[in-house]
Amino acid sequence: MDASTLNSERRQFSIKLWPPSQNTRQTLVVRMTNNLTSNSIFTQKYGSLSQEEAEENAKRIEDVAYATANQNYEKEPDGDGGSAVQLYAKECSKLLLEVLKRGPRSMTDTDVVISENKRAPCETFFDISKGQRAFIEAEEAEELLRPLKEPGNSYTKICFSNRSFGLGAARVAEPILVSLKDQLKEVDLSDFIAGRPEAEALEVMNIFSAALEGSALKSLNLSNNALGEKGIRAFGALLNSQTCLEELYLMNDGISEEAARAVSELIPSTDKLRVLQFHNNMTGDEGALAISEVVKRSPLLEDFRCSSTRIGSEGGVALSKALETCSYLKKLDLRDNMFGVEGGVALSKALSKHADLSEVYLSYLNLEDEGSIAILNVLKETTPSLEVLEMAGNDITAEAAPVIAACIATKQLLTKLILSENELKDEGVIQISKALAGHSQLKEVDLSVNLVRRAGARVLAQVVVQKPEFKLLNINGNFISDEGIDEVKAVFKKCPDMLGPLDENDPEGGDDDEESGEVEGNEDELESKLQNLEVSQED
Repeated sequence: MDASTLNSERRQFSIKLWPPSQNTRQTLVVRMTNNLTSNSIFTQKYGSLSQEEAEENAKRIEDVAYATANQNYEKEPDGDGGSAVQLYAKECSKLLLEVLKRGPRSMTDTDVVISENKRAPCETFFDISKGQRAFIEAEEAEELLRPLKEPGNSYTKICFSNRSFGLGAARVAEPILVSLKDQLKEVDLSDFIAGRPEAEALEVMNIFSAALEGSALKSLNLSNNALGEKGIRAFGALLNSQTCLEELYLMNDGISEEAARAVSELIPSTDKLRVLQFHNNMTGDEGALAISEVVKRSPLLEDFRCSSTRIGSEGGVALSKALETCSYLKKLDLRDNMFGVEGGVALSKALSKHADLSEVYLSYLNLEDEGSIAILNVLKETTPSLEVLEMAGNDITAEAAPVIAACIATKQLLTKLILSENELKDEGVIQISKALAGHSQLKEVDLSVNLVRRAGARVLAQVVVQKPEFKLLNINGNFISDEGIDEVKAVFKKCPDMLGPLDENDPEGGDDDEESGEVEGNEDELESKLQNLEVSQED
């Protein structure tokens, strides 16, 4: 038998010292618990821990030590694990000593008062996102994440946003996250792999996903990571293990149709989801169908954002039907999609189920008059607590103005009204102004770029300037004459900051389409309609 055969046989019968069995790990936890509760030179000096506190600390010490040693072992998988065992014992000893020297938590009311006077309250939020956006490597991660390694820490929320993790930094974070995952409730990993090559970024995501798998998170933010389908699946272990999620943020993640399907597939439980934000992705109609399935499974949804996602009429109809199941909805943001009239009509049917809506953002959906009127008629009857209404850039004309006015007249809690980039003209603006007359909580109105002239601008200004909470009127980009501009400025003479810029106003705009005499006649006719709306101004 030659030497190579002998070596092969030796390898087959070699003893692996790592990883330790579950029974060995549990035995170590019991031993450390005894060390923290029994009489010794350390407990005589610093005090013994209660059984409950000792068990809690012993388990956390073992978790941290095991994760650290296991990471070391993965770097030398062909070894027998001896060095990992030594590191495991060393870490346990070091962390145990730290807990012994810290002593027990104070239990009596007097001790609590003394403790609060001596030290700051326990931190629950760990945030490294402040400061300059930058790469983070292993050495810096060791120092930066050190507070998370302290036994008995109270962190329940972490934010690693704005720092780009490389593989080295991810491996430093891995054992820390493993040790914390049972206490974490909110995790923000937005923008944490920026500038990394795809292969490295995917591996980093896999590391974080595996480390946090099995945690019971209430909030998870994975925005701004250009995930795509590969990235979503890299987080599959984490997503698939979540059963208590209340908030999920997947904004600006490059989520295509395939990635949207992966989201629907990998999140098995959304029955507790209250917030789902999906802004600025390339989802399209087919992707919207997948997201609709997630929405259907989220009956408690209160805040849904699916803006700038390239969704057309087909996807808009599907999303609208899905939203019918979300009767607790308070905030809806579908801006910058291509729903069209058909999508708008479908959405109006869904909105009839949402009596608690307080904020509605429906700008740039190509709704036109028909789609807008359908929505406004429903909002008029179903949303008594509406505070924000945005419907800019929908080709809404003066023909829809009576419906707009009737709707907002019933919304006495309205604070913000955005109807810019439509075609409401003076006729529409005047009707809307009249409807706003009794709204004491109004703070902002935007009717810029609406073909508005002197009469409409003046009446609107006279109405809003009287509001006790009012902050800003935007009527820029209209066709207000120089005289009209002077009149509006006079209205805001005592509060000029309330009037937005007028640098894009065109006092001669629209003259090519109308005879000047006709314009003057129209203005005179409007003047006669507005006598009861005039609000006298003090000099």
